[in-house]
Amino acid sequence: MAPGPSSPASEKQTEKQDVRVQLNYRTLSVHQTIQPEIGVVPPKVAEPADALRSLDIHKIPVNDIFTRYSTSPTLGLETSAVNRLSKLGKNVIPPPPTVYYKKVLNYIFGGFNFLMWIAFIVTMISWRPLGGSDPSIFNFGVAMLLLFVIIVSATFYAVVDFHTSRIMNSIKSLISDDATVVRNGELQTIPVTDLVVGDLVKLQIGQRVPADVRIVDVSTDLRFDRSLLTGESDMIAGTVDMTSENALETRNIAFKSTFVAQGSCTGVVFAIGPNTVMGRIVAMSGEHKFKLTTVQKEVWFFTKIISGVALSLFILSMIVWAGWLRVHFPGFEDASGAIINALGCLTAFVPQGLPVCVALSLTIIAKRMAKRSILVKNLATIETLGCTSVLCSDKTGTLTLGQMTVQSFGFLDQQYDTSDTSEKFPGPDAIDPLLMVARLCNEAKYELRGDTRGINGNATDAAILRFTESLPVPSFSLSSDQLVNTYDNLFEIAFNSRNKWMMSIVREKGRTDVDPWMLVKGGPDVLFPACVKVLKADGVAVPMDNTVRKQIKDLQDSWSSQGRRVLALCRKPLAAVKMDLAANDIEEAMYDEVRDLTLVGLLGIHDPPRDNAKATIEVIRRAGVRVFMVTGDFALTAVAIAKQVGIVTQERIDNFTDMRTADFGKECIQLWAKPQDITPTEEDGIRAVVLTGDDIAQFGPDDWNRLIGKYTEIVFSRTTPEQKLLIVEQIKARGDNTVAVTGDGVNDGPALKASDVGVAMGSGSDVAKEAAAIVLLNNDISSIPVAIEMGRLVFDNLKKVILYLMPAGTYTEFATVFANVFLGMQLALSSYEQVCFSITNDVVMSVSLMYESAESDLMLRKPRNARRDRLTDWRFFIQIYLFIGLMMWPCAMSMWFYYMKLQGLGFRQVILVYNRWEDGYLGFSIDQLNQFVSTGQCVYYVTMVIMQYGGLLAVRNRRVSILNSSPLWGPRRNLVVVAGMMGTIVIAVTNLYGPGLERVFATTPIPARFWGIPFTFALGILTMDELRKLTVRTYPKSIVAKIAW
Repeated sequence: MAPGPSSPASEKQTEKQDVRVQLNYRTLSVHQTIQPEIGVVPPKVAEPADALRSLDIHKIPVNDIFTRYSTSPTLGLETSAVNRLSKLGKNVIPPPPTVYYKKVLNYIFGGFNFLMWIAFIVTMISWRPLGGSDPSIFNFGVAMLLLFVIIVSATFYAVVDFHTSRIMNSIKSLISDDATVVRNGELQTIPVTDLVVGDLVKLQIGQRVPADVRIVDVSTDLRFDRSLLTGESDMIAGTVDMTSENALETRNIAFKSTFVAQGSCTGVVFAIGPNTVMGRIVAMSGEHKFKLTTVQKEVWFFTKIISGVALSLFILSMIVWAGWLRVHFPGFEDASGAIINALGCLTAFVPQGLPVCVALSLTIIAKRMAKRSILVKNLATIETLGCTSVLCSDKTGTLTLGQMTVQSFGFLDQQYDTSDTSEKFPGPDAIDPLLMVARLCNEAKYELRGDTRGINGNATDAAILRFTESLPVPSFSLSSDQLVNTYDNLFEIAFNSRNKWMMSIVREKGRTDVDPWMLVKGGPDVLFPACVKVLKADGVAVPMDNTVRKQIKDLQDSWSSQGRRVLALCRKPLAAVKMDLAANDIEEAMYDEVRDLTLVGLLGIHDPPRDNAKATIEVIRRAGVRVFMVTGDFALTAVAIAKQVGIVTQERIDNFTDMRTADFGKECIQLWAKPQDITPTEEDGIRAVVLTGDDIAQFGPDDWNRLIGKYTEIVFSRTTPEQKLLIVEQIKARGDNTVAVTGDGVNDGPALKASDVGVAMGSGSDVAKEAAAIVLLNNDISSIPVAIEMGRLVFDNLKKVILYLMPAGTYTEFATVFANVFLGMQLALSSYEQVCFSITNDVVMSVSLMYESAESDLMLRKPRNARRDRLTDWRFFIQIYLFIGLMMWPCAMSMWFYYMKLQGLGFRQVILVYNRWEDGYLGFSIDQLNQFVSTGQCVYYVTMVIMQYGGLLAVRNRRVSILNSSPLWGPRRNLVVVAGMMGTIVIAVTNLYGPGLERVFATTPIPARFWGIPFTFALGILTMDELRKLTVRTYPKSIVAKIAW
């Protein structure tokens, strides 16, 4: 066998003092926890600002920290102390207080309610004092109806808001934050909320600091991300000693809710929950400010336009009455009647169902998200995700399971598969140094999790740890556990995305007469240049010449092409390096020593793709979303996984040189005059390319244009966090792309935060989950297309709501006001019926549209351009005013004239009448004329109600025929539509036949024929829209298709 790992051959051995960088403390267990006496009122808590200024924990020596908090540097807290301290409260920061009166005011006056208040006020004025000595009960009834509508709307908004908040809070409670502590001398994982003051906490890279912690032990590369606290993105080094008198600036405190960006440390908890710095800042910050979602902004913009038009028309009608009708046609309308008639301008243009549907959509989304265990921090992200045009996905833990296993290991002349090892496996001589590097250069550790033994560490180190303990090699000179107990870890540099390696300096315990070993584990492409020798399977080291390098490189490429992550294990004896220097000096010296290494062997780690990854990527790509892989892994490994999951489908894969020399390069530069035009076209076909971090470092603007403008399948490999961030920013700057990023590691944090929508896995690092807008708690990547579909669906359904409400509401109702004011005709639809139709019939029917499921082609359409495509556009208004509306108002008006014709009043005897409509007109008494008007108004009202059946069924689909999307059966089944239709007809019957309504609002029953004829209108509207859809499907390039909504 080769010389044992504790006896470096042919190396000078010198006596050295055994110095460890990590601090060692005596066991101290003096428990002096002071508890408040029962019945004693605790002292008043200091003001947050005063408490921050009075912090002195950073000034106290380390040994005094353990004394102050009655804890031990080796045992931590005992169970009895934990039980006592836990009674003082949970480690939870209470949310900022809610100012309820502001919420109530928003419920009462928000949305279109402020217009309803205006209508209520002017109606009350028209009743009194303008109503004179005998005010009309009709005006008072309309005013009470408006007030009732305001109360119902405000109540609805409050209930929906409460329900949505409750659902969102329940989703957030699904995500668990854990902390690693030492209690009773054992390493334990506990919920963060169970932390108590005095707990000894272990923090590692990627973790969120669970409480305010005084640092007592650090790794030399410890860095914190305090951006959440300070707003500054620069990483802050962590130290044991005080660096500033200011507690907020010193570096020996780790504050709650900040992150360990690099390295590891141990600390003592000195503040929890509201007593932490973050808790005190929250207490000082006051109320949380409400932000509108994207769709809410669109609706609010639309609301302002509609409200402006409504108020303008109301004012215009009053001006026309005051300046023309009152002067030239005295007696036609008094002031009170003019106000009531003009009220239709306010109610006609107010799609009251729209804000109701917006509020309801948030609740529906929240429920669906909860069912899929998706944590959505802000519902606006769902709407944005629906616009996603590029998805940049991490590989490990996102597309793959993140469940790594060592599948193979090898040396220069021999390779082995772990599945072939058994109890009789002889084991080559080089297995001893391989095991030494694998076990001792490893950050993963076993810990107690309840009654089970688990591994605390990243997936790669955990896989290697399991590998070292599972090899059944009887010829080992030392077992895995014996190795750990035999060697002291003198110094360590943790793995990071920049170095792409980890280093441990170890020496045999009690042997100051032997040289320590430098053990290095990392990426082959990084460590190969630093190697001068390589071990053969028999333990003999041979020079690493060009032939040997090619041989070992071929082995790496072979494993990588199978989708395995390859790690190089190296070592060398440190003969002349002083270990009694300051920690930072040792770190600098160790960086210089990463040379003249001996390559011990290679490990091939397998991380299988998720079972549903390929199907998920296929669905996302069919939706017009380009999927790019952005990973820090080796190029061949990345491409292999990309092919397995469907990100890369082409046999030919370009590289950096191919991309630069391709024929389309100069052509695309000339064509792309604007950045938003840089996007692939259908004529470009599908092109694939793989690039490395070194390639990206050479990129110029033209290279980014070629890449983003011509390639559909892209794999970025060996990227740093800075390059991941750069990739996201460059993609966002071109093609009007909405970029979503998935990831789970610390390195993904900057890119997740910079993207339009960041998506993190629930099992990922705290850094990733904090930076992301969406967390997939069940780690199911198939939730991403579901969220994309929901984002598209809510926008699609809101468009349908507006399309349903506007033709009858603004067009058909306003036609009656226009005819009354400008054409001297009696009001064909009373103010009461206008208000009732807008706020009851329409609302009941429109709500059903929010329960519509996705159309069959929703995930086949191209993504919506969030910067250009608005909720409403010119195509939309063509559909409203030149198609549906142009059928509705003539049909409704024809029924008014038809009824008048049956009473002996022709067209010319109804239009341009003005003040001649009085007692004796054409031989009719005023009571008869009023009865004609009341019945005609009810005919008009019923016609609108029933016609909306056709309008509702027509807008349920943009392209698909109703024959393939019945509301009664099939995948588009929506029984709420049927319930809405039944509800609106019940409202109509109640208005016409309800006791008491005839006396107050002058409603009246209508002849039976006028209940039947409108159904033919509804069928005609539906049929015409079906013909339009058929034309669009049959002739997709026709003018009808181009103007289709």
